[in-house]
Amino acid sequence: QIEAEVQRRKQLTHQSVERRAIISKCYRPKHPEVYTLQDSFLAPEFLEIERFCSSPGADLQGLLSYLESFSDKRIYRLPVFTEQFCQALLEELENFEQSDMPKGRPNTMNNFGVLLNELGMDEPFLTPLRERLRPITALLYPELGGACLDSHKAFVVKYSLHEDLDLSSHYDNAEVTLNVSLGKEFTEGNLYFGDFSQDPSPVPQYIEVEHRAGRGLLHRGGQIHGALPIASGERWNLIVWMRSSAVRNQLCPMCLRKPELVEAEGFGDGFTEEPPPALSVCALG
Repeated sequence: QIEAEVQRRKQLTHQSVERRAIISKCYRPKHPEVYTLQDSFLAPEFLEIERFCSSPGADLQGLLSYLESFSDKRIYRLPVFTEQFCQALLEELENFEQSDMPKGRPNTMNNFGVLLNELGMDEPFLTPLRERLRPITALLYPELGGACLDSHKAFVVKYSLHEDLDLSSHYDNAEVTLNVSLGKEFTEGNLYFGDFSQDPSPVPQYIEVEHRAGRGLLHRGGQIHGALPIASGERWNLIVWMRSSAVRNQLCPMCLRKPELVEAEGFGDGFTEEPPPALSVCALG
């Protein structure tokens, strides 16, 4: 069974490349403008936070004055997108879902959603977004390579009463995760957070965090978390797993071993064969 799963996973990247080629050739976007990140998509408060973090003398305490913090688990909420952009992106995603294009699913836990690299959104939208988040994550998560997040996996997940209702406890294959609520109308479905995966306690303490449209949660990828069931409506979330090869080249965050690499197309799981040039300037305390 293990060998079969290994072979299945090795095929995932190749299958994804095939789907992306078909989508690129045959799919007609409803809102082609959402594929390229623009300042007008970003909340004014996000732009203000970005300016602060890029300014001389920016520090953690100053940044925290702009963010909403939750307990001591280093979970932070910040405005990310405007309401208008969220609406346009949702319309685009629904248009794609209703098309006859081939579709890959986000992961083994979510049955409904879209892999955004297959839509061609990696380079024009997601890489610039990750780079604009980096001054923020550099201050919040220096020991996780927050200053040198150099790859990502991004997808949208969908929850509704007749599809996926919730998401069981897990942690992400990421150093830092951004989770943005895009809408729509829904009730319940809060996220819950427990311990950091490498520092479990005998009796974990969980906190709940409510979703707010257009706002994102930043948390450590290794933070154990899940989603409670929604009670009505439909909820879509943009998830960006951000990765630092300077960190994961030393130790795989999933198996906690020195990685043994196999060739992959695109970002793969964020490992590189050689330490990246940014290694010398990363704060990996």
